[in-house]
Amino acid sequence: MLDIKEHVDILARKFVPSYRFLRTQESTIDRNHILQTELNGLSIKVLNWNIAKKNYDKNWVRDFLTILEQYQPDLIFLQEFRLDVEAENLVELIDMSWNFAPNFIDAHHQTYSGILTAAKISPLNKRAIITKHYEPIIKTPKVSLMAEYPLFNKKDSLLTINSHLINFVNIHKFKTQLQELELALSTHQGPIIFSGDFNTWSRKRAFLLYKAATRLRLMPVAFAPHQHNKIKRFLLSPPLDYIFYRGLREHKASARVLEHICSSDHKPLLAEFFI
Repeated sequence: MLDIKEHVDILARKFVPSYRFLRTQESTIDRNHILQTELNGLSIKVLNWNIAKKNYDKNWVRDFLTILEQYQPDLIFLQEFRLDVEAENLVELIDMSWNFAPNFIDAHHQTYSGILTAAKISPLNKRAIITKHYEPIIKTPKVSLMAEYPLFNKKDSLLTINSHLINFVNIHKFKTQLQELELALSTHQGPIIFSGDFNTWSRKRAFLLYKAATRLRLMPVAFAPHQHNKIKRFLLSPPLDYIFYRGLREHKASARVLEHICSSDHKPLLAEFFI
């Protein structure tokens, strides 16, 4: 039988944020599969999706596998991804390299939480960028993941940042994270994809994001109006999810929001770029 201390420890890990949500020493967790040496010379298909920690849910797995089969993305950016502490591999991504950047460990469920970037090639390099500030109550930071990839027949590499911006904090803390990401992007001379859940639920937040994008000469993927309205937002707020790009040509007819997907409260965003 469990003694009283063990019962208390179990209850604390389940219900008390400071005991349940632990900071992790892991920078990135990586699985590399060498399938090809550079991204396709014709186009780059991108999937961006906040999956609301549903990746162990059978409905999400079904939706995700359908998206992979139907759209065959070359780059995948997932936010709010869970990874078992003991996980050796991800069945759904068995044919892709992936890099996972955790921002905390859930001690109750024994899972990491964070963001995952997957690709048909391994990155030249990657780096997790952890926020200096923490979200209230659960006292955890937010994380972004930079990954750089070689391009077909090009000297320049493609720099990607998969981001989840900080929530439930004042505008100064939001701006601090955005400035750090802007600094990381500003040193890259070649093409860029800046994608994620930016938590731009206020006009002030959206304004700061667009100002940073403008300084970096980034363009947002243009979704048709009826699809743009399906991107996650709160009431009449600006959308939360974006795909920005530079140094690539957008295949505008391919941009779509998969509004029929309901396994997360965010809809998957798809885009295609010509190099």
